[in-house]
Amino acid sequence: MLLLLPLAVFAKDQVIRIVPQPESIELVGGTFKAIGAGVNCDAAFDAASRMVAQDFAARMSLVTGKVSSFAVPFGITASVEAGKIKGFVFIRDTRLADEEYRIEIGRKSAVVRASGFAGLRYAVETIKQMLPEAIYGRNGAVNADWYLPCAVISDKPRFSYRGMHLDCARHFFSVDAVKRYLDVMAVYKLNRFHWHLSDDQGWRVEIKRYPELTLIGGYRSGTMIGRDFNSDDGIRYGGYYTQDQIREVVDYAARLGITVVPEIDLPGHMLAAMSAYPWLGCSGGPYEAWHKWGVADQVLCAGKESTYEFLENVLSEIADLFPGEYIHIGGDECPKTEWEDCPHCQAKIAELGLKDDDRFSAEQYLQCYVTARMQDFLAGKGKKIIGWDEILEGELAKGATVMSWRGVDGGKEAASHGFDAIMTPTSYCYFDYMQSKDTDKEPVGIGGFVPLEKIYGFEPLEGMPEGAGKHILGVQANLWTEYIATEEHLQYMLLPRLLALSEVQWCCPENKDFDGFRSKLVEHELKILDIMGYNYRRLD
Repeated sequence: MLLLLPLAVFAKDQVIRIVPQPESIELVGGTFKAIGAGVNCDAAFDAASRMVAQDFAARMSLVTGKVSSFAVPFGITASVEAGKIKGFVFIRDTRLADEEYRIEIGRKSAVVRASGFAGLRYAVETIKQMLPEAIYGRNGAVNADWYLPCAVISDKPRFSYRGMHLDCARHFFSVDAVKRYLDVMAVYKLNRFHWHLSDDQGWRVEIKRYPELTLIGGYRSGTMIGRDFNSDDGIRYGGYYTQDQIREVVDYAARLGITVVPEIDLPGHMLAAMSAYPWLGCSGGPYEAWHKWGVADQVLCAGKESTYEFLENVLSEIADLFPGEYIHIGGDECPKTEWEDCPHCQAKIAELGLKDDDRFSAEQYLQCYVTARMQDFLAGKGKKIIGWDEILEGELAKGATVMSWRGVDGGKEAASHGFDAIMTPTSYCYFDYMQSKDTDKEPVGIGGFVPLEKIYGFEPLEGMPEGAGKHILGVQANLWTEYIATEEHLQYMLLPRLLALSEVQWCCPENKDFDGFRSKLVEHELKILDIMGYNYRRLD
């Protein structure tokens, strides 16, 4: 008799603990000996997929101390059906969707079926979570119970976009720190890394056409201390990623099944760029990268053609660096007071025939023009845009994707008008918010309160207008770093909240259970984080 259990017990009172919870687990009794088992991979898989299988064999060899051979045998499907192949067997099955997989573990073989790279990667991550935590170690062989329960697992994600954001503009993090961020995302099957690379406080990506963006805009001469907005430590701070480093991160992420979505925030949040090239602003400067947090009143001049030439040149290099389909162009928190008094902006408003109406000002419609123009330019580069939900204020061109951060209403509005949307509301998905109401016992932060249980309880489609849910691509959490200056603090804010996010992104509501999820953390997942060397907030 098959048992369908969210947490299925098998031999020796062990429990299958997997995050995010698979769609179905059927226990069939018995165990499969994983130590020394060979890894056989279907030749029909592409090279990247075969590398997933080969990497798994290498890891099993490292952590068990007994070689797991890797082979690409001929006629693998027929051999499996005839019972001629033992060990791990990876089969390409084109009947499955891109991110779908199926695992059939018997006493002699563990057969994985997927149609390609993504499904195969997720299957391997599931198998690794079913093995002892030592599978994630890096210090050689460990004597452990290297067995898998005999089971059938069928799984696929609820949402196609499963994102995590990192702000490297307010505080800069090394390439190695970014890679470790990606590593833990991959364990829990996230597939989009939203990389915030520019803001008022710093410009972080090398642009060949404009070298002073990083040489000047990449640094600020001081930073506010703690939460005192009138303070300044007077210490030069900054850093940036060279284009070679960007490519290194993009390639590293791709091997983990993660697409990088870069953000160049415009037309606001551009003070660092304006410090390097003052002609970008309405007044002509001088400007300086901001020392404090918040939103600067100085923004790009939307009336000068030279501004659009600059943006197109920058975005052209960004499009070449990042092969994914999306580029995030921000669009949030853009004060318009300078535009109201700028002769260039007012001339552009007159040229375009923009008028105030009962919903929006002419200046808001001017920002819509900036957004639409950049969207059209990037379309010529084969890219789509994502913008924060302020881009809905005015007229949004067809094909844009909205990231709903000021609650969920922006996502609902976008979806109801046929725009794709990604849910990332502050109330559930802002990981810079505090994890306890007892803030004296927490590191300094921006405030707010987003504990583990609240994240887990987020239902992205709640209250969605009928038929609009199909436009919700997925869910993302954001980690802004105004008050986060070290990798240790960064990981503390990320973990274990990322794990709760992963079940919101992956699981259908009927497969979610917070008590069961918390049990998985205590009994298994936190041990994985320990052995991988991450700093995380302990459970209350």
